[in-house]
Amino acid sequence: MSLAAGERNRARFRGFVEERITPHADEFDRDQAVPDALLEEIAKQGYLGAVVPPQHGGTGLDMVSLGILHEEVGRGSASVQSLLTVHGMASLALLRFGTEGQRQRWLPRLASGETIAGFALTEPEAGSDAQSARTRATPTGDGYVLNGSKAWISSGRRADAFLVYAQGPEGPQTFWVESATPGVSITPTRDMLGFRAAMLAEIEFSDCRVPEESRIGPPGGGFSFVVGACLDLGRYCVACGAVGLGQACLEACMHHTSERRQFGRPLGEQPLVQRLVTRMIANVEAARLLCRRAGELRGGRHPRATLETLIAKYFAAGMARECATDAVQLHGAAGCSGASPVQRYFRDAKILEIIEGSSQLLETLIASQGSRSLGT
Repeated sequence: MSLAAGERNRARFRGFVEERITPHADEFDRDQAVPDALLEEIAKQGYLGAVVPPQHGGTGLDMVSLGILHEEVGRGSASVQSLLTVHGMASLALLRFGTEGQRQRWLPRLASGETIAGFALTEPEAGSDAQSARTRATPTGDGYVLNGSKAWISSGRRADAFLVYAQGPEGPQTFWVESATPGVSITPTRDMLGFRAAMLAEIEFSDCRVPEESRIGPPGGGFSFVVGACLDLGRYCVACGAVGLGQACLEACMHHTSERRQFGRPLGEQPLVQRLVTRMIANVEAARLLCRRAGELRGGRHPRATLETLIAKYFAAGMARECATDAVQLHGAAGCSGASPVQRYFRDAKILEIIEGSSQLLETLIASQGSRSLGT
């Protein structure tokens, strides 16, 4: 995709975000929820079907455009961007690993917003080490019985269906489970540090019976195939969303330092303030370029696409946290107030260094993969 086409998409995405998300993001944060009306509008724009191809009712955005979409939504609200991410991850699982029947039944619903999806992976005792998940899938004559619990699941309070990761007799497995299935109970999770409007929840599976056709992917391939592909996409989307959050911090600081006067002149004319703003500008742009490169390689199915995605997520998440920290510093007491979006940026930015693989886990993965492929 050309740079000009990408920027045309950016203008369209930004216009929607500026009108429907940014002005209400603090309200969403206080209410700890995103209204259904907004999800319906996002669906009408085709954004819920961004990874779903047109033959299944989606818009099938190219990878660079998908990244720009997540950047712009992340600039408005990290919580809304999180909901878009997990919905896309679940959609990808069905698209790549579902049966034809599963794709025909669910992908049009996901693209239209008739079905909102979540990704039930994380557990209280299994975060970055997802392969240690304790949720079990016990075979029965015509399906499976699920038992276990998931924690901090984005869209958990709202999702109509979940991609569920569990341990089966043949190894890790994933299942498509509707939230209304008997044996599924949902407990809202509130007052988290950040992502408060992402409608987080704990999901409990207690003798939850699901049919054989609910299984997604080959037997034993739940982690190496399905979860691996979903996390790869999720890390790309989170990286791009982090660029958007960093951009929001930068814009807030540029406005504040031009308006605020200290010692007889605008705050932005103070050399130490200029140093912080300059670092912010450079780091946001560097993260944006890393995401752009990852998107281009992903679109071309380049062998190094996964590594470049890891690098983009690692750098962009750290950048967002640094930008948010500096933004609070530059705003002073006002930045610590709930009346300022900078406070929300600060809380949300920290979450970016944890979700879809902590920064420490990514350091291990980048060091391992990078030593084999960088410079080739």
